[in-house]
This record gives sequence, structure tokens and C-alpha cells, in this order.
Amino acid sequence: MKSKTIGLTLALFVALSALSLASPMMGTWKLNEAKSKMAAGSGKNMTVVYAETAGGMIKITTAGVDKDGKPSKSEWAGKFDGKDYAVSSDATADMRSYKQIDPNTLELINKKSGKVVMTGRVVISADGKSRTVTTTTSDSAGKQTESTAFYDKQ
Repeated sequence: MKSKTIGLTLALFVALSALSLASPMMGTWKLNEAKSKMAAGSGKNMTVVYAETAGGMIKITTAGVDKDGKPSKSEWAGKFDGKDYAVSSDATADMRSYKQIDPNTLELINKKSGKVVMTGRVVISADGKSRTVTTTTSDSAGKQTESTAFYDKQ
């Protein structure tokens, strides 16, 4: 009986430790349009889902609208290690990298055909209930636009 109690206590401790180590990025985020300042003519991600997958990989799925107001989505799977990983179903980028700066901050870079087309920063609030995504996008002529999107955790 004593060994059973110790085993259950140990299992509970391991489970709680794993939960406490989960990244504050994980989960579903919904765009708060009232707080956001999107560049004219840019698309927007209405929802973003971060999920852990096998092998320490992270899967990020977005759903929103493109610059013409048509539905858009994308999927990315990789690690927050600063290396490029393929992004699918995104007309503006074919590779994306995320670099973990601290537990609540990521830097991101989107590339199209090897050329940087967007840089940004994702910051989770101290309470973990919201996040801010600030991006700078370059068009084919080199003109840069900035956007700030606010998201609420669902």
C-alpha cells in the first residue's frame, strides 16, 4: 500500500511538472480587431492555434482572410530554434522561422523564395491571457508596412 501511494504521488508530481513547463504560447488565440492596427491592404489571421506535436515540434495553424478579404489559412510545423521550416498554404511565404527569446517572446521571419518578406515579434502578456504580434512586411517593390495584432487566449 505504501509503495502504491508513493507511486501515485510521483506520477501526480510528474504530470503537474509537465503542465507547468508548457509554453505560454500553446493554445488557441483569437484576433481582437478593436485593439489591432493592421496595415492597409494586409491580410489578417483571425485565429491562431499553437499545438505541441511529436519530437518536440510545434504546429501552428492559422485561419483568417487575405488582403482581398478571401479566406486564408496556413500550417507550419517546426521548433522555436531560429531555423527555417516550410509553411504551407501561405501565398506570401514558403519558409518560416521562430526563435525563442524568452518564455513569453518569439521572433519570427517569413521568407519567399529565399528572400525575407516579413519579420516580427510575438509577445505573451505576463498573465498569459493575451498576445501582441508586431510585424514588418516588405512588398515586391521593397515598400515596408507595419501591423500590430492583438489576440485573446480562448
